[in-house]
Amino acid sequence: MVRPTGPEGAISREEPMELETILKTALEMDCSDIHLIAGHTPMVRQHTVMTPLDYPVITAEGALRMLKQMAGEEQMKVFEKIKDADFSYELPGLGRFRVNAHLQRSMVGIALRAIKTDIPPLKDLTLPEVISRLTYLPRGLVLVTGDTGSGKSTTLAAMIDAMNKRYHKHIITLEDPVEYSLVSDKCVIEQRELGADTPSFASGLRHVLRQDPDIILVGEMRDLETTAAAITAAETGHLVFSTLHTVNASQTIERIIDMYPADQQNQIRSMLANTLQAVISQTLFKRIDKKGMVPGVEIMLCTPAVRNLIRENRAFEIPNVIETNRALGMNSLDNSIAELFFNGMISREDAIAQAAYPEKLERALVA
Repeated sequence: MVRPTGPEGAISREEPMELETILKTALEMDCSDIHLIAGHTPMVRQHTVMTPLDYPVITAEGALRMLKQMAGEEQMKVFEKIKDADFSYELPGLGRFRVNAHLQRSMVGIALRAIKTDIPPLKDLTLPEVISRLTYLPRGLVLVTGDTGSGKSTTLAAMIDAMNKRYHKHIITLEDPVEYSLVSDKCVIEQRELGADTPSFASGLRHVLRQDPDIILVGEMRDLETTAAAITAAETGHLVFSTLHTVNASQTIERIIDMYPADQQNQIRSMLANTLQAVISQTLFKRIDKKGMVPGVEIMLCTPAVRNLIRENRAFEIPNVIETNRALGMNSLDNSIAELFFNGMISREDAIAQAAYPEKLERALVA
């Protein structure tokens, strides 16, 4: 029997170390990530904090055995060829995980992200109400951005689920790997996983327009070909959702423009100005009022003023537009963080550490 000890973390071991036991304990502790690295004890990330489990050091043989237990034949071939492999793993009766296997110091390291099986309703995610309004858009591009582990996938899954319960439409997702399992309700939903169902985001997007979709979710706009295809899909009247690893709206726009060669950047500014509907940028905070996490959210809506700034290569002015249009539902990250602090949800230290302008926010938190 494995049981947690202490408020945050370490566990006691009373049986042999097995993959299933470790994963079950991590889920019981509500951990987001599990790290199984040869030469280290098992580690978990519990509410952003890396916490050791009271297990022996994982041997090189033990790490390889766990990898072979999770990976299929094709994934092992990929791992042996390029020393990295991404895939999903399901433990029946327990849950699903997004897995990255890699080598470090010539030994196996495995990082698992726990995928929650139940999609939370948008109203339960402590997100601004304007995000719910974005699920009523008929067309265009909506981007959810943030660092790894900032809750982008959960926000997108909740938005797709809201539309699934409302519309009679066709939704196609392209994911790496499939995280939340979406069950068709009023909508018909198809989920395509990279590797198993399509070789790449770009390839999936090249063919998706022939599959009669109304709504398309692209797991990540990670290269020029994928980005161009996603914007084209939005231009042709589809509602497209995707993610980028950027921290705010202005950086998101600049990142997209910078993917293109210099002689194409004016054209893509015009296309982006016409298709982009909103950028949602998230940062997760550990709650101090109760267990769990809460997002700080910057929201940029594409008003005529924002579209003009994109066309005219003045994305650096977008923060000012966000500040002056809060009545429309826009909000800066620092305003969102301040609201979380004053509502007693997050600590002052975390608020200042994650702020876009720490000194300015520190003064505001005193007021």
